Amino acid sequence: MREFPRGRHPRTGQAAAPPWRSALPWRSSLVLAVVQLVGTQAAAHGQPERVGLGLLGRALLVAGPALLLARHRHPRLAVLGTAAVTALYLGAGYPYGPVFLSLVVACFAAVAAGRRVAAWSALAGLWAVHLLIAHWLHRWLPPAGDGPAAWWPEAAVAAWAVAVVAASELVRVRREQWARERAEREAAERRRADEERLRIARELHDVLAHSISVINIQAGVGLALLDQDPEQARTALTTIKAASKEALGEVRQVLDTLRAPGAAPRSPAPGLDRLAELTGQARDAGLAVTVETEGVRTALPPGADLAAFRIVQEALTNVVRHSGSRTARVLLRYAPGALELRVDDDGPATADGMPRAMTGGGNGLVGMPRAMTGGGNGLVGMRERAAALGGTVAAGPRPDGGFRVHARLPLAAATVTGTAPGTPHQTPPGGATREAP
Repeated sequence: MREFPRGRHPRTGQAAAPPWRSALPWRSSLVLAVVQLVGTQAAAHGQPERVGLGLLGRALLVAGPALLLARHRHPRLAVLGTAAVTALYLGAGYPYGPVFLSLVVACFAAVAAGRRVAAWSALAGLWAVHLLIAHWLHRWLPPAGDGPAAWWPEAAVAAWAVAVVAASELVRVRREQWARERAEREAAERRRADEERLRIARELHDVLAHSISVINIQAGVGLALLDQDPEQARTALTTIKAASKEALGEVRQVLDTLRAPGAAPRSPAPGLDRLAELTGQARDAGLAVTVETEGVRTALPPGADLAAFRIVQEALTNVVRHSGSRTARVLLRYAPGALELRVDDDGPATADGMPRAMTGGGNGLVGMPRAMTGGGNGLVGMRERAAALGGTVAAGPRPDGGFRVHARLPLAAATVTGTAPGTPHQTPPGGATREAP
């Protein structure tokens, strides 16, 4: 079953309505109705000149909170309706009191929902009705004998209306800000989840592609030499066991990060310090690798160290699987603030897409023809690893034949470990390390 982020509609994936819109707000409306009834009844004792509250007056006091039940789903109807009910109440000559609370709440809801014109129109209309009743229509409306009101309180009424509108706008802006922040957090969470899935996919691809390639080749060697050279077949099976054990360990480490994202990994991530081990595995697969180091050797940041190892690993895996060459050259160049990697092989490229036997001694390497398009998940993964660090990867055939992978990884806060500039560090065929004179 597909899961959607919190706050999303399960069918459309659109942003769901806030929780405060999910049901009728009957609790707050009921409380407001009680406050208006009780408060107006208490205020009526000090206004004997006004019309006494009867059944119609109490019905009007309840009608406003009843209309507020629709303020989330139909804010325009709620604010205009409460304004009309309040105008009828004032026109009937009933006592002044908290009858205006319904209009205030409806105005807040309308502005928060983006119905500003309706809210402003309701307030302006009620104020206009109050002016007409208090200064011109009072002689025809109850209570009998009521005279015109003073003009100075009208400024207070206008200030009250402006304050209600300003507070409503403040609430609207704050709610929009909360909604925007919530959407940004959800987008950031989805982006982090996508990046984590991409990282895990790259790790699994690099681990499995390299190890399974070695296992596949050694299995072919073991089958071919099982009767002719049992000892060599035994060596191939030993290599298969070691490669599968290492692959299981690295896959388990990746899966552990899925089960406990916040926990530290049980074993350190591989880096260039395991390059000799990597060339040894390539040797077991029938590929002789020469490693040279130029520049001042530096301790790499963990991310760059892992990316460098994986890029070399993937490049050698592609040589084993897709190249006709049985030799490869790896160059590590420590430039100021950057590490350059170059992996070359001289093997011919074929386009028939069929496996072929690699003759010429050794372990009887079985290879696969290499696609010359530069595509595939391996090269894409290299580029993604480098891009995550601000670097680049270029891969393609060389003009003189063969294939080259060239990567440049920026380094931050690298520390010198002490090899003299320009001193080559070589790994001869078979993976043994020696310092060049």
